Amino acid sequence: MIIVKSPREIELMREAGKIVATVFKTLEPKCVPGVTTLELDALAEHVIRSMNATPSFKGYCGFPGSVCLSVNETLIHGIPSHYALKNGDIVSLDVGACYKGYHGDACRTFPVGIISQKASDLVRVTEESFWEAMKVIHPGAYLSDISHAIQVYCESHGYSLPRDYTGHGIGTELHEDPAIPNYGLAGHGPVLKAGMCLAIEPMVNEGRRETRTLNDGWTVKTADGKLSSHYENTIVVTETGYEVLTMLKE
Repeated sequence: MIIVKSPREIELMREAGKIVATVFKTLEPKCVPGVTTLELDALAEHVIRSMNATPSFKGYCGFPGSVCLSVNETLIHGIPSHYALKNGDIVSLDVGACYKGYHGDACRTFPVGIISQKASDLVRVTEESFWEAMKVIHPGAYLSDISHAIQVYCESHGYSLPRDYTGHGIGTELHEDPAIPNYGLAGHGPVLKAGMCLAIEPMVNEGRRETRTLNDGWTVKTADGKLSSHYENTIVVTETGYEVLTMLKE
């Protein structure tokens, strides 16, 4: 069941979203050669807790970190570790914050030092595909219109989209209905209504779409070892379109 949020609930989710966005603002300049993903995780947790929230991911189904930190060929669910970032890496920070019982969830992929053109292009197209999806969001649109827009844009640039992981609804639970694949035909699935809150998250591979999960049960890598990128925001469907909840206002 897709839960339509009330104005009060949406306001709490705005606050959760601001906290997530503040983590990105704080951590982006820290993603430099030599810093460990464990250090980034600790800083993210400090920011979240200093804003009267809790990390949504810490302990979620046993996940040990406060945020997911995924480097290069790691698509999602990278566990913070003593790995020190290197010049040329790309690192995805997937961040969740729970504020007064409501979650915000978003991801950014940041460059570390000077990255290759192919890495830069992948990160750019991944983000652009999110904004392509935003163009189709309004009450009365179909959920699969979002999926289709992401797929068409990414595949037109020669990239692939893993099939095992999706975006999702969000609210008092980190993962709510509906699941939102990053591929599919337009014109199918639930019809969007104002008040629906969705975490839309293109996950894009440089090479093949197949992935593999490490023995830790969390870390998901590309099967061919090529780069992957991840971009996500929590949005709410409005009467006229959408509002992104996990970005700071200019």
